[in-house]
Amino acid sequence: MLRLFADGSTVVLQGLHRLWPPLIEFADQLAADLGHPTQVNAYITPPSSRGFSPHYDVHDVFVLQVAGEKHWRIHEPVLPDPLRTQPWNDRAAAVAAAAEREPVIDAVLRPGDALYLPRGYLHSATALGAISAHLTIGIHSVTRWAAAESALDLVRVLATEDPELRRSLPLGVDLADPAAVADDVATVVTALKGWLDRVDPAEVADRLRARTWSQVRPEPVAPLAQATAAAGLSPDTMLRLRRRLRCQLREAADGRVTLVAGRRSLELPAETRPAVAGLLAAGELKVADLPGLDAADQLTLARRLVTESIATVPGATAEDHGGRERAPGNGS
Repeated sequence: MLRLFADGSTVVLQGLHRLWPPLIEFADQLAADLGHPTQVNAYITPPSSRGFSPHYDVHDVFVLQVAGEKHWRIHEPVLPDPLRTQPWNDRAAAVAAAAEREPVIDAVLRPGDALYLPRGYLHSATALGAISAHLTIGIHSVTRWAAAESALDLVRVLATEDPELRRSLPLGVDLADPAAVADDVATVVTALKGWLDRVDPAEVADRLRARTWSQVRPEPVAPLAQATAAAGLSPDTMLRLRRRLRCQLREAADGRVTLVAGRRSLELPAETRPAVAGLLAAGELKVADLPGLDAADQLTLARRLVTESIATVPGATAEDHGGRERAPGNGS
């Protein structure tokens, strides 16, 4: 790696929003403020070297210059607001041609400087004089197309109830001849339009929420340690809402309450609402401080929240073959 760096290659540190605690907290708070998932990478470029050829990203980017100086050239998009399925290398010739034109930004960033790049804008950067390092804060925009995908996913589920759409095509059909299936395709298109009219916008929005929340990895848990802690809960045990787990409390149709946590939903008795709402608001509470429940119900609720990995017991450990269990490196 040192030889490649000496020859002009850039060192890329991917996924720092999952690895370094200060950036984990920063990226998580930024995602909560913006409502869009975030990521953080670092780029370390040797002196007088260009990190990458002109390209565009399919997400918004904030560039934070950390060390050294870097010369940035920014050009207008060849495709405004590209989606994840529309990467720049699919338009490499157009990108290369656009990069030869006059830039809209031609500037040198120094430590402490920041630059905002909306998705689609072409950019390239060259280190000046000394080693240059910058962070890129990627903002993965939740788009209308993502809502369209959620609506189409829901139509695909609903339309399976249509007996006409479940019918087989005729035996001996020649799929190489478009005319042979023209009537069937027309019937399918008409039926899907009808099913699209039945889609509940609120359900589409909830699917979009679930997809977006699932992109944020919650704090890893040590399952054996938390299972041991759940079995030994007491009124004085501190419960902490699992960090970076997106949660929402909703009313259920049957009088119960639904705790939405990431992609999962947990049905709970109506009387637990004040306790769960209190934990969501405070972030951490002692079991005995869960409001609205008697001591036995407090322990029952706390045990379920820990078992479901919605809350954790800080500092919990479990002995396994004489050694302390450690939290896994990825989320669960």
